[in-house]
Amino acid sequence: MASLYILIPIAIMLVCVAAVVFIWAVKSDQFEDLERQGSSILFDEEEPEKKSTTPSNHVENTEPSHHDKH
Repeated sequence: MASLYILIPIAIMLVCVAAVVFIWAVKSDQFEDLERQGSSILFDEEEPEKKSTTPSNHVENTEPSHHDKH
């Protein structure tokens, strides 16, 4: 029973702190645009660079293979 005299004021203080943080978040426009951040991960704003069909960085192996040596 004696622990209730400690736990109830601590619980009330935590609720007050949570309420103050929530009010601060609302007043500082933290909840103003909830849709933009959620959709930004789904849709790219920039078009990805299109790769050409011909490989321009392709380097052919000009060394003879070990099977060609007799």
